[in-house]
Order: sequence, then structure tokens, then C-alpha cells
Amino acid sequence: MNSSEFRIVTDPSPEQIAFLEDRLYEFNVAATGIGSGEHLAIFVRDERDHIVAGICGNTWGGVCEIRQLWVDASRRGTGVGRGLLQAAETEARRLGCAQMVLSTFSFQAPQFYARYGFEVVAIVEDFPLGHRSLLLRKRLSEGAASAN
Repeated sequence: MNSSEFRIVTDPSPEQIAFLEDRLYEFNVAATGIGSGEHLAIFVRDERDHIVAGICGNTWGGVCEIRQLWVDASRRGTGVGRGLLQAAETEARRLGCAQMVLSTFSFQAPQFYARYGFEVVAIVEDFPLGHRSLLLRKRLSEGAASAN
């Protein structure tokens, strides 16, 4: 391979990211035979229609993966985060998901997620330096596969 074929892009477009995600999804469906994936997004808007909170991710293969949950500082502590997480869980159950997974950092909100039944299943130390990256899971049904 010629090194000129490799192009480093520090600001990829949403279309470029979506292209890669779509190709990976196609591969995963072909490898597993599971093609039930759906995007999931729930937003909270203010009176001027600006997004002040939201949660997004996807469902696939009986799992709901939460990729982002954000609440504007002015809305934190008001129950908005709890409401978003509960709405995502309700939708995950409706879609037949047996578990939810998400990643968070030790300086973000691991205690928040623990209050709603999420357990730590993996830890990466020093990601970022001086902190930890945590993989969390919440089982939604007795039949959820165990990672242990």
C-alpha cells in the first residue's frame, strides 16, 4: 500500500462518519443474521425550540446502546436526565431489548446510572489520564445474556 492512500481527517463530516457506521452495520448484519437495528433519540426543547437535553443511541440484537446523554447545566438536578433515561428504557423494552449498555467516564455520572440499575462490567484505567472509562449494563429481563 502506498502511504499517500491514507488521509488523516481531524474534522470528518457527519456523512463520512455515517458511511463508516453503515458499512459496519452491514457487516454485522451479514455476520450475525440480525438486522433489527434502529436509531434512538429523545430530545427536550425549551420554549424557543432549542435542545436543552437529549439522549441518543441505537438498538440492535436485543441491546439498547446509549451513546450520549446530555442535560444543559440549567436543567441538571430537575429530573430531566432521569426522565430521558426512563423514556429510553421504555422504548428499549418496547423494541424487545433484554439489556441496555453505555460508556461513561469516572468524572461524568456513574453514580447517576447506578441509581437506575446500571452496573459496571468493565473499567479502562487512565482513559483519559488520571480517570477511568466505565462500561455499564442494565439488564431489562431475566433472560438477558450474562457477560460473566
